[in-house]
Amino acid sequence: MAYSPEPSYAHGTIPKIGILLINLGTPEAPTAAALRPYLKEFLSDSRVIEIPRFVWWPILNLIILNTRPKKSAEKYAQIWTQDGSPLLVHTQNQAKLLQGYLGERTRTPIVVDYAMRYGSPSVESVLEKLKSQGCDRILVIPLYPQYAASSTASALDAVYASLGKMRNLPALRVIKHYHDDSGYIAALAQSINDYWMQNGRPDKLVMSFHGVPRFSLDKGDPYHCECQKTGRLLAEQLGLQPEQYMLTFQSRFGRAEWLKPYTQATLEDLGRNGTQRVDVVCPGFVADCLETLEEIAMECRSAFLTSGGKEFHYIPCLNERPDWIRALTDITLDNLSGWLVNDPAQGKQNAEQSRTRALGLGAKN
Repeated sequence: MAYSPEPSYAHGTIPKIGILLINLGTPEAPTAAALRPYLKEFLSDSRVIEIPRFVWWPILNLIILNTRPKKSAEKYAQIWTQDGSPLLVHTQNQAKLLQGYLGERTRTPIVVDYAMRYGSPSVESVLEKLKSQGCDRILVIPLYPQYAASSTASALDAVYASLGKMRNLPALRVIKHYHDDSGYIAALAQSINDYWMQNGRPDKLVMSFHGVPRFSLDKGDPYHCECQKTGRLLAEQLGLQPEQYMLTFQSRFGRAEWLKPYTQATLEDLGRNGTQRVDVVCPGFVADCLETLEEIAMECRSAFLTSGGKEFHYIPCLNERPDWIRALTDITLDNLSGWLVNDPAQGKQNAEQSRTRALGLGAKN
């Protein structure tokens, strides 16, 4: 096997810690031409589509990729901003803010960067970039609070596949989930309370999570349970009674049964049954994206109002909220135990001593 070229190295270089945030991904533009390769990469992932490849390949390449890119592009066009994809913009900002917050909390040299599981920048390219910046220890943080094989595991698949191409591997740590992290729950609750302070309270709060096929639960995926725990903890933090909130699942794809209740069908029922106002929040997303801004804030809004509902509110994701970035900083530092340097001066001295010894043994630099 031919390994990727290693970055140049000089003895005595102070090693850094790399923090890699991974989000789902986004096309480069809201066009059918840009959507086709993005959807192909996404829907070719066996973690996402658990159908035998010989069955799925003709469906994907002959039907879906010839019809869906145009429809998806129209949806993306409705939420695209002057700066580009909302998901990309928020993820970039979260990485920059996390870099700043970590700089205030530790003196260890840390580099924070982000990658997309599908699309650009790729996980492989950013891992190589972190190595070239002198990171010999890397903490990977998939930005999915609740673990699912189709999201978190897929992101980690990309990490491990990239490492398989490297000769000199960095030390690696990964965060599996943070669905019950107290800081994350508190930030969610505060974001909802802040919204209610400005806009009043609803008759019903709907917590909508991304959906996955029902069989994934039967086969041992913990995603459903982790969503339920997040919902319960969030309701407790908000002081809600069981009749004041509901937990639902959105983004059903295909004909198979997915986790229930379905978000849109639930909102239609609420509208028909006389619910005047609903607020929807998406705790499984830490950055607004197509699923929140178009599917929930537009499609589901229309479904509720058309069914007889009077008032629909979408509560934005955590995005760049300071309390969320502080929580993410705490999660990061908790997972860097043993890697942080208490005395940078001592670290620099150790690096110089290492370089002196290496040169004495015949090293060239």
